[in-house]
Amino acid sequence: MDSTKFSKPISLKRIQLDGGFWKPEMELVRKEVIPYQWETLNDRVPEAAPSYCMHNFKVAGRMNKEKRELGSRYQEPTYTFRGFEALPDDPRHPDDDKFYGCVFQDSDFSKWIEAVAYSLTQHPDPELEKIADGAIDIVCAAQLENGYLDTYYIINGMDKMFTNLKDHHELYCFGHLTEGAVAYYQATGKDKLLKAAMRFADFIASYFGTEEGKCKGYPGHEIAEMALVRLYEVTGDEKYKKLAEYFVNQRGTQPYYFDSEGKVTEKEKKTKIRYQYYQAHLPVREQKTAMGHAVRAVYLYSGMADVARLTGDDSLYQTCETLWNNITTKQMYVTGGIGQTHHGEAFTFDYDMPNDTIYAETCASIGLVFFARRMLEMNPDSKYADVMELALHNGVLSGMALDGKSFFYVNPLSVNPRSCHDDPGKQHVKPVRQKWFGCACCPPNLARLISSIGSYAYTENEDTLWVHLYAGGTVEKEVNGQKAQVVITSGLPWDGDVTLKVESEQPVTMTVALRIPGWCGEDFELEGAVGKECRMENGYLYVSGEWKEGDLLKLRFAMKVKVMQADSRVRQDEGKVAIMRGPVVYCLEEADNGQGLPLVRVKPDAVFTEEKTDELGFTMIMLRVDAKTKKPVTVENGLYQTWQKPVYEGKELRFIPYYAWANRGEGEMEVWVNQL
Repeated sequence: MDSTKFSKPISLKRIQLDGGFWKPEMELVRKEVIPYQWETLNDRVPEAAPSYCMHNFKVAGRMNKEKRELGSRYQEPTYTFRGFEALPDDPRHPDDDKFYGCVFQDSDFSKWIEAVAYSLTQHPDPELEKIADGAIDIVCAAQLENGYLDTYYIINGMDKMFTNLKDHHELYCFGHLTEGAVAYYQATGKDKLLKAAMRFADFIASYFGTEEGKCKGYPGHEIAEMALVRLYEVTGDEKYKKLAEYFVNQRGTQPYYFDSEGKVTEKEKKTKIRYQYYQAHLPVREQKTAMGHAVRAVYLYSGMADVARLTGDDSLYQTCETLWNNITTKQMYVTGGIGQTHHGEAFTFDYDMPNDTIYAETCASIGLVFFARRMLEMNPDSKYADVMELALHNGVLSGMALDGKSFFYVNPLSVNPRSCHDDPGKQHVKPVRQKWFGCACCPPNLARLISSIGSYAYTENEDTLWVHLYAGGTVEKEVNGQKAQVVITSGLPWDGDVTLKVESEQPVTMTVALRIPGWCGEDFELEGAVGKECRMENGYLYVSGEWKEGDLLKLRFAMKVKVMQADSRVRQDEGKVAIMRGPVVYCLEEADNGQGLPLVRVKPDAVFTEEKTDELGFTMIMLRVDAKTKKPVTVENGLYQTWQKPVYEGKELRFIPYYAWANRGEGEMEVWVNQL
């Protein structure tokens, strides 16, 4: 681990994305998703599952106020588990003082406020900021005097606080609260929520640790680790960094802490997967294969990478590298989706990649993006940015409809609607996106990631600007007191022309590191680097020298259609091909090609025709190809007959970007297509 290569994300206040592919997505989040999600958090969307999120904060705030007023006369409520229970009369507007929803319902607000913060950096909005400030007031009113802030236990009974770390997500809710608080402070300068997060963090730091008398536990669902690092970086308080280190180092040590909570049955104790599910089967530095709940895993690995960077812990960094390689070379779908099974929303084993019973939770791809950027911060290698780009354009974006008003939790690669409805083993796979979820982690997670895309596109150190994603806009770079504006115009992912223009009153000596995407290999052109020193390293083209007003670089990446095949150890994809163009994965959809998609055959050397269209509301490239379809075999009076030579008919196929599927109603879909 070479600290001279370390970089950090650029403040969103120094980035203004104003064009290209991502600006419309950000505007969709700003105009549609953030307001829609605020309505759902307040249970005001009739067709969406109720959230109860803000209801719970209001109830906790009232109880907190009553507790302060009554003092010693206040009686703590009796603890009861409410789960998803709703009131019989009007479940959308419960007027009692009970907790409703998931135990981690608080986190929906935290992800929403984080998305709001990022949106405000790109598009100041006094009305939205006013709504956010009011929401923060409601949340902060629920905080106890000791700093504790989790409505599930504040409402149900504080005697059970931190007694079920394995399942009850208090530290997960803290992590999301902290991420949102830091983001809102950085966007607006307002520190009310940040101070609340700090008080909660101080309470947690006083409760957990290796010291005698402290709890030796750690989060059941990870995120606190990277949130604490972020809190440390904005406050400089060492105890937050040490707490992050503690949670990373304590995980998986024996005796297993979760066993001591008394929530594990004797049968479960004989099943090793109970530890793997939480990535607690081994101390983290001994873990070599990604296991368990996929979202928890990549959140943990992101936190591990953060701690490795802060502490210079090479063994922890090497573990992150090992886990990264396992995920991306043995357990990742061609779309950047991860987590092969709905049983535990988990990884299964190397090269097991089912397409129709897949899980590939949207949040898991989002977490993979988190992990990728943190690895890039330590080691600028294009293999991380390639995966980040792949996941963003496919496994992440597929989680949201083109109008921003419905969402996928699961992102399948093969869909037969009848199976989704009638096969109990596939009912987790939905053929159309849903308005909301009782467990609604994915929609607000999408909103916060898309709104902060600039912090994934660019990182920097003292004299170098790294361009990981070619998101159109302006980036401010300062070197030795001299400022330059780098204006980036990009046609990606539809065309490969990119320009970088420097605007600066005085010459600036710096390096611009340009990622050369793995999908184009060495098939690219560069113009305008005369007088600059150029070198290639780990997939980045470093252009160094003095930059002055008007300096212009032009990049042209080859955008060829590629027919992909899987490793033969991926049994589910043997004899099949997938289609890619640039970072975009394509699929066949019934709306364009009719039913019977498994009967289709494509020649690997077929010539594809590109078609630029706006018919789905966004500009995108669709593909056409002449292929074959197998005439269906119909067996009279049975299911089987002696083999007969198949009959093929010509058929023109239309492929659309995978992320755009299921925006025209319910129908079949295939990413992997039989080859002819």
